[in-house]
Formats: sequence, C-alpha cells, structure tokens
Amino acid sequence: LTGKGFTEKELDQKVRELYAVSGHSDVSFPPITAYGKSGADPHHATDSTLGKRGDSVVLDIGGIRNNYCSDMTRTVFLGEVSEKARKVYEIVREAQQRGIDAARPGARMCDVDNACRSYITEKGYGEFFTHRTGHSIGIEDHETGDVSSVNQSIIQPGQVFSIEPGIYLQEEGIGVRIEDLVLITEDGCEVLNHYPKDLIVVPMDSDSIEK
Repeated sequence: LTGKGFTEKELDQKVRELYAVSGHSDVSFPPITAYGKSGADPHHATDSTLGKRGDSVVLDIGGIRNNYCSDMTRTVFLGEVSEKARKVYEIVREAQQRGIDAARPGARMCDVDNACRSYITEKGYGEFFTHRTGHSIGIEDHETGDVSSVNQSIIQPGQVFSIEPGIYLQEEGIGVRIEDLVLITEDGCEVLNHYPKDLIVVPMDSDSIEK
C-alpha cells in the first residue's frame, strides 16, 4: 500500500502470495480488496482501481490450512482519515465487540446479530448495515448456520463463526467492516484472529502511520 501503491488486483495478488509463503494450500475465497467507494459495496468484485489519499481500504481475506478455512476483515485508511470515517470506524469496532460479548453457549445466533445491529442503529447508521452479521466456517468458508436476525438456533460449544458488522456509505465513499472468527467455549468465546483493530492510517509518500 505504500510507495507507488497497488491496484486492487495487485493487492489481491499480494494477499495470495502471502498466504502461499506462510504454509496455506490456497485462499479460502477470492480476496475482497476494495478502495474508497468500492469498499462501500460489501461484495465488491476486485478491479484495477488505484487507491487515493483518504480512501478506506477494506481487506476481506482468508486462507486454507490443514483443510480448514480462515477469514478476517480489516479496514485501514490511505494517508489520512476524515472525522466522519473515523467516527464510522469506531462505531463498527464497538458494534463488533458487542457481538463478541454476546457470543456464548445458550444465546441465539440472532442475539449476536442484534447486539451488533442495535448499536449501529442506535448511532444512526442502521440502514447502512446491509448484510447479516456473520456465517459459520470450517471445511468450507461459508457453512450452514448464519449469524442473522432470523436465525434463532441456540449457540453450542465448539461452533466457529464470524462476527463482521459493517457500515457502507456509498455517496461518501466510506466503507468499514471488521471481522473476526470466534470459537464458542463452555462459558463464552475465544477470538481466533489476532491482528489489531486500532484505526490505522497507512502512510503514503513520507507520511507516518497514525493510530
């Protein structure tokens, strides 16, 4: 992302290369690498767009290792971040944490969805959270059992699923999603992803990273 920068397709290839050299047999799914307005489309198809200063960058990535799939999404910003984008980022981060806190045996999948969705709605962005909160994962990257408002299935120890709320402001070119996988334990959950979720501004030219 630094220096000359990468197009979305070039960044996609870098992601694939990193998974290959780190012992993964393949990616879990085609990576989503999306700049600016493209990141405000939660299922954007990677193209040749080059990121520009102030863009959000949504990276939805995963690899296959020992026959099991991983999945993670992080959003960073190029060069600078607007106050609006910073606010949206912090809302999504808090919403995701509320979903993680709700993920425990005996709760329902819809309870986890509601924990995320109700907070985003309370902050005035409910209509811009346009997808389910998560999905089960294992041998396949999307397995039966989604984290949605209509799934009243009771959560059981041993389940693994994603928690990935997002806010997508198409007109303003702001897209933010944060995703982790959780493993349900006997008394709560364990977050399986360990990459930081502090807001990061990726340097362009001689800039330095801000957090």
